[in-house]
Amino acid sequence: MRKTILMTLCALSASMTQAETADSLALQEVVVTGTRHATDVRHLPMTVTVVGRDLLTAEHQPSVLPTVMREVPGLFVTSRAMMGYGVSGGAAGGINLRGITGGAGQLMVLIDGHPQYQGIYGHPISDSYQTLMAERVEVLRGPASVLYGSNAMGGVLNIVTRQARQDGVNTSINLGAGSYGTVQAEASNQIRSGHFSSTIAAQYGRTDNHRPRMGFEQYGGYLKLGYDLSDHWNAYIDANVTRFNASYPGTESSPLYDADQWITRGVVSAAIENHYGMTSGALSVYSNFGRHKIDDGTADPSKPTQRYFRSKDALTGISWYQSAQLFEGNRVTVGVDYMHIYGNAYYTSKATGEILDTPNKQSGKSYRNEIAGYVDFRQDLTEWLTIDAGIRLDHHSISGTEWVPQGGIVVRPIETGEIKAMASKGFRNPTMREMYLYPPSNTDLEPERLRNYELSWRHRLNGGFVYGLNAFYLKGDNMIQTQQVDGKPRNVNTGEIENWGIEGEIKYPVRHYLDIRANGSFLHMKNKIVGAPEGMGYIGIDYHEGKWLASLGLQEFMNLYIAVGANETKEDAWLLNASVTYILVGDQQSPTLSLWARGENLLAQKYEINLGYPMPRATFMAGININF
Repeated sequence: MRKTILMTLCALSASMTQAETADSLALQEVVVTGTRHATDVRHLPMTVTVVGRDLLTAEHQPSVLPTVMREVPGLFVTSRAMMGYGVSGGAAGGINLRGITGGAGQLMVLIDGHPQYQGIYGHPISDSYQTLMAERVEVLRGPASVLYGSNAMGGVLNIVTRQARQDGVNTSINLGAGSYGTVQAEASNQIRSGHFSSTIAAQYGRTDNHRPRMGFEQYGGYLKLGYDLSDHWNAYIDANVTRFNASYPGTESSPLYDADQWITRGVVSAAIENHYGMTSGALSVYSNFGRHKIDDGTADPSKPTQRYFRSKDALTGISWYQSAQLFEGNRVTVGVDYMHIYGNAYYTSKATGEILDTPNKQSGKSYRNEIAGYVDFRQDLTEWLTIDAGIRLDHHSISGTEWVPQGGIVVRPIETGEIKAMASKGFRNPTMREMYLYPPSNTDLEPERLRNYELSWRHRLNGGFVYGLNAFYLKGDNMIQTQQVDGKPRNVNTGEIENWGIEGEIKYPVRHYLDIRANGSFLHMKNKIVGAPEGMGYIGIDYHEGKWLASLGLQEFMNLYIAVGANETKEDAWLLNASVTYILVGDQQSPTLSLWARGENLLAQKYEINLGYPMPRATFMAGININF
């Protein structure tokens, strides 16, 4: 049982290397995350995994993260309940990739290439990343700081939003209910008429979850309007707002009462894009903002707290890039980014609403500016060899200037396979919390820095069989940690990261109605990180024939660290999930009315991901989907 699925992947890969080659043109994968410009992934030296909307919606998950975690080797997302990640103490939703964590702001989430993180604390807000807005999710494993700057030191998860591409009107309604009073509902409408397109979607979800005082409720909406100005120019505006209310019960050994959270997150953006044969680019403006109200709760319900923690933050930016082919086999991308990051943290009295003293060095208010320019150069030297190099100059208004290089090569010894080698640097500027908020704060902090090296092989075989293997080594220094300085806690640049590992994945269409997908990873960490398993594996089987669609997935994680240090604690688990859809009216290409059901943790495993928060045993959801 302790032999991970990765061993199976390696054995399968070795046995298939002599299979017949396939028509590579039919198997190209075009991505935008590793280059800004839409590019065949075979010509990029970095590792990018694409999770399309068909997979994101197959199990009727309201969030993209459960699906992305299963499909991307080496990526793990913490959780504590059936629905809802929450924020503040005891929160889940920490995104970890290769031992680099989004909870520390070292892994970036993007929406259409725009950074999304809490302006004061610098981490992603995982309840904001809803399936209703996603056309696909692209995950770049390894530093992406040349293109995306600070917080992309461990990689990026880019949500590419939906856009109507075919003339007509399409409306979809999805309703479901299940264990622990859980309800989910989503409705969307897409219109394409001539030069105009629109997508509008709304969702609602709520649950009691499996423990007292652990309720969660969320509602939100998404809007995108686009217009083709000409054959070469188009523009769009979009907005996404989500509101969630969460209760925090504390650990089983130290329960809390009245620990409630009221969170609003939103993003608005506008862009104008150009698309010519030899060049393409975009100019965009965006703002990611949040409002937070938190009751820290009490261990004694007869002694409620007397104040709320509140914060407001916004990350507003302007981004421009242009990509051009200067001569045959060449692609040069240049860009400029500017961000203004604002945060205001304070307490208010429950009785009067007045603002109380805050533990902030700048009267509860702080901001920072970042401006950067970058260039990325890619050249096909021959039909079988591509080189890529990029550099970014990033200036932070507090911590100064950072040079960020990267370089890589791609060798295609055969038409359907490529070897990639990559060396890259990532960095993260200190957050407002680390510089200004609470007693450990230190305005003299420097950026965290990380160096990453990786080698990968990907091969497409006859019949659509695809497999890939890659190995990586990363080393980081200047990590920000809290230590005792002159008898007082203080944030200092003293920590280190040194990780290495291997990752593998397989996609195999066994028959026209049966597909198998599998991936696995092994991670060695010199310094252990909470929320990072040493071994992960997943195998999924998809069936689609006639009126039936079904999937069965088995996920394993091994040596997941839920506590480190003197009280080091690890967890292992095997999680079996299944979903089934029956099309009552229509067919698989145009389903009009469908019934669906899904079950999670069907083996009823007892395990924890967040220390002190046992996960629910087997849970079930069922519902109806309508398209017209």
